[in-house]
Amino acid sequence: MGAVLLDGKSLSREIEDSLKIKVNELKKDGIEPHLAVILVGDDSASHVYVRNKENACKRTGIKSTKMILPVATSEEEVLQIIDEMNKNNDIHGILVQSPTPKHINELKITERIYPTKDVDGFHPWNLGKLVQGDMRGLIPCTPAGIMKLLNNAKINLVGKKVTVIGRSRIVGMPLSLMLAQKGIDATVTITHSRSKDIEKICMASDVIIAALGIPGFVKKEWIKDSSVIVDVGISRVIDTSTDRHKLVGDIEPSAIEKASYMTPVPGGVGPMTIAMLLTNTVKAAINN
Repeated sequence: MGAVLLDGKSLSREIEDSLKIKVNELKKDGIEPHLAVILVGDDSASHVYVRNKENACKRTGIKSTKMILPVATSEEEVLQIIDEMNKNNDIHGILVQSPTPKHINELKITERIYPTKDVDGFHPWNLGKLVQGDMRGLIPCTPAGIMKLLNNAKINLVGKKVTVIGRSRIVGMPLSLMLAQKGIDATVTITHSRSKDIEKICMASDVIIAALGIPGFVKKEWIKDSSVIVDVGISRVIDTSTDRHKLVGDIEPSAIEKASYMTPVPGGVGPMTIAMLLTNTVKAAINN
């Protein structure tokens, strides 16, 4: 039997419907949630992601502002724009689309955004809250979306062996903290592309969450029967049978034959990330 698909697209629309009600209520109180997105450069994928965020804002009634800057824009210019947005009380959430050009330090940019407007959840203040087990800050969107998916499917993680492949500050590290916190109580192993015997670690895992960005990194043979698989990766590759591009994840699609639950690519984690971005924006509007 194949795995049950964890449908992020469907769940994200449910979250959007709920947010739309909250946004309407806030507007009655004179508060219009407002997300500002800064995009530096002409990366085609980034433009698609920003457009998807804009469309999601429209669906929920959240005001969105997009500022597209040329690739030659200096780091100091971006910091000045962030300073202006920080001071603007009508803007509740600020996001600088990643990746930025090489001459712009993403960590420096992130730290400049007020923690209360950091809807990506990457500011040291918000990540520090996670370390303390405090979920009241703005939580990184992809990890939050993954937790929502697992919870919605009523997957019990207490005492389960969860392997997170990838140690980024965007997904791997904050997600590991969330999985290990009291009330979730998973036993978490963090691995990465240089981990030794990673296939054996995966074979002993009840849950595998892959966030490396390496197409097909996790093989079907690494998957224990009835395990839960969350595929965060999304890469564009050539389909040799058609000579056309297709989107693939970090886990071989055939893993669906062994897993009990699995996220599709696309349509799994991606839509949930945007849904949690909107959630953070509304949360920031309420708190500000």
